[in-house]
Amino acid sequence: MALRTLDSLGPLAGKTVGVRLDLNVPLDGETITDDGRIRAALPTLAALAEKGAKMVVWSHLGRPDGAPDPRYSVQPVAARLTELWPHNVVFVDHTSGAAITNATGILEPGDVLLAENLRFDPRETSKDPTERAAFAAELAASVDAFVSDGFGVVHRAQASVVELAEAVPSASGPLIAAELDVLTRLTADPARPYTVVLGGSKVSDKLGVIDALLPVVDRLVIGGGMVFTVLAAQGHQVGSSLLEADQIDTVKGYLADAKERGVELILPTDIVMAESFAADAPSVVLPIDSLETGPAGASALGLDIGPESAEAFRRVIAASATVFWNGPMGVFEFDAFSHGTRAVAQGLTEMRGLSVVGGGDSAAAVRRLGFADEQFGHISTGGGASLEFLEGKALPGLEAVGWP
Repeated sequence: MALRTLDSLGPLAGKTVGVRLDLNVPLDGETITDDGRIRAALPTLAALAEKGAKMVVWSHLGRPDGAPDPRYSVQPVAARLTELWPHNVVFVDHTSGAAITNATGILEPGDVLLAENLRFDPRETSKDPTERAAFAAELAASVDAFVSDGFGVVHRAQASVVELAEAVPSASGPLIAAELDVLTRLTADPARPYTVVLGGSKVSDKLGVIDALLPVVDRLVIGGGMVFTVLAAQGHQVGSSLLEADQIDTVKGYLADAKERGVELILPTDIVMAESFAADAPSVVLPIDSLETGPAGASALGLDIGPESAEAFRRVIAASATVFWNGPMGVFEFDAFSHGTRAVAQGLTEMRGLSVVGGGDSAAAVRRLGFADEQFGHISTGGGASLEFLEGKALPGLEAVGWP
């Protein structure tokens, strides 16, 4: 089988096409703080509009536990889409049924109907495939064909991801195709030197991708909250920094494996240690072998890599031919602790080759820090699904549209 693309659906003029997108944007109340996922979906909608299709768009937002919850309504997404999309956008506060079917009757080619949060219906994420199939049948009743283009959910066996793709003629969209192209380039003969940069909170979230990529990469750069478990595995004291003590022995094994394979492991040499987790917390830069010697002592916690480390990371990244980055280097939401993440992003803009920003936090960080999407080779929309792909796992949402 081969990945089914839009062309496999045949003529779409005048037809209603369901589109599964990942519009799970971060919200502050009803304010979208990063609309990157909405803007990334526009070419998909444009490709369908060019074919003369009308579109019913479905997405999830947050985790509403299978019941309507106004905090997780996609209505703010509809409002932003109305500003970005040149055709009409209609919001319907239902996920399926007559309200959707009736509303599609007023759509013109190029118009978009955005349905309410899929996860307001518990069948969307049910572990019972019979329940998911019943929900998918209700979704399918409103459309003639289906396009799956939310890579961030293809690792989930959910009604709108798997069963809907089986209920009507279906294909993948350009976002999925682009993500697959980049992820394949990261795993099949990447240009060298190949550097993977990992950050974020928990090392346990990244063990699978470390295991999968160690045989492939030349350099592994680690920062963020996860680095304190790595430093602890090397015997360093880390104060009150985020630590997964139960993972220390596992990390020791990966450190030994990296050394045996000749992978260059690049860790911070200094850390910004703060007295508390707050934007205005007093802080001090300390070397990694003295993280408990500042004014706060053992109660201090690391919130960013230090300036020496940030510059070293930037240089290594800028000198690479392929870079995959997943996870910020510190608490980038606080300006005082955003410098390490900024340095990593800057390094990616300076390199010649394939630069990939992976993960929602990394994408949000580069935009918050003032970088433009166009400064990077690829900004992933895949999140955890992309990591699972790199780990070599089967992804049910991709299998449903013909991959591999």
